[in-house]
Amino acid sequence: MSFAAQAVGKYKLPKKKQILKTMTLANDYFMQKWPDPGKEIVTNKTRPSNIWTRGIYYIGLMELYEADPQQRYYDYAVDWGQKHDWGLTGGDSIRHADYQTCGQTYIELYKIDPKPERIQSIKASVDNMVNSTKADDWDWIDALMMAMPLYAQLGEIYKADAPAYHAKMYDLYNASKTEIGGGLYNPEDGLWWRDADFVPPYKEPNGEDCYWSRGNGWVVGALVRVLETLPKDAPHREEYQRTYLEMMKALAPLQRPDGFWNVSLHDPSHFGGKELTGTALFTYGMAWGVNEGLLDAKVYKPIIAKAWNAMAKEAVHPNGFLGYVQGTGKEPKDGQPVSYTSKPDFEDYGLGCFLLAGTEILEMK
Repeated sequence: MSFAAQAVGKYKLPKKKQILKTMTLANDYFMQKWPDPGKEIVTNKTRPSNIWTRGIYYIGLMELYEADPQQRYYDYAVDWGQKHDWGLTGGDSIRHADYQTCGQTYIELYKIDPKPERIQSIKASVDNMVNSTKADDWDWIDALMMAMPLYAQLGEIYKADAPAYHAKMYDLYNASKTEIGGGLYNPEDGLWWRDADFVPPYKEPNGEDCYWSRGNGWVVGALVRVLETLPKDAPHREEYQRTYLEMMKALAPLQRPDGFWNVSLHDPSHFGGKELTGTALFTYGMAWGVNEGLLDAKVYKPIIAKAWNAMAKEAVHPNGFLGYVQGTGKEPKDGQPVSYTSKPDFEDYGLGCFLLAGTEILEMK
């Protein structure tokens, strides 16, 4: 019997009803903790609640709403947008991806109910970038998830302007991939360095390159969300898909025996341990690839099942709190120690990643 056949028998996904129940539990915990979505987030300092961390949560919530259309999810997202006047931290001319992330949800809500105020600010911010020649804004790979899908989303709404949105998206992406730090993507390993600080000669303690799990997860998420929205004949679509497939191939053998991925993908001894956010984003990417027929289900379904079961059984607390979430940062040592009971500085983006994984698995046959 082949490994794939053995694995299919050994690693099975729970019933869809159970997967939805687990996601609902985790989401209910968060919504009960944050009844007012406009409330500022206080950690080491006070921040508005429309920054990237909450933006990622709402991306996940909108996917949950699509899978399980409860009015309270929609209302919670609309309330969030309204509390911020559908604006961006830093205003309409902001170029920083972290402050544009909220726009992805504003656009999804606009598609449901096309009120112009919902996308006025995010469109102005992205148009400002489209109309400039500067293309080195995304100098850290997290930025791809935070902002890249916006260009595909706006191109879908404003079809006449789609070529300009798609061209600018590629310029920004290509600068990250091939120019900044000499290029943040390593095609030999099929993985990305987080930013120029981690490009060799920087090494992990075991002498390997530093590929941070969640950073690579953000790129996977960005590529999936762009490929989902981009027309089949759009320029550069093939390149996005090729890079996505190279990453999937690289990530599969790096899964830990327990189903998680390490925070340091090529150095399991450097803060080795379970971590939910990178794991959830890789699971999301793999489930999407199987659903789209881009990945071999025999190979990837056992990996997906193993990862989901590990997260659902070992990270989700009885009350819905998520353990094993690495706090904010840029490398393996940040936000440590990561454990079942450790509380990250922000609880929102980890849940967003988890909801993306679960909702994509729900669509699997």
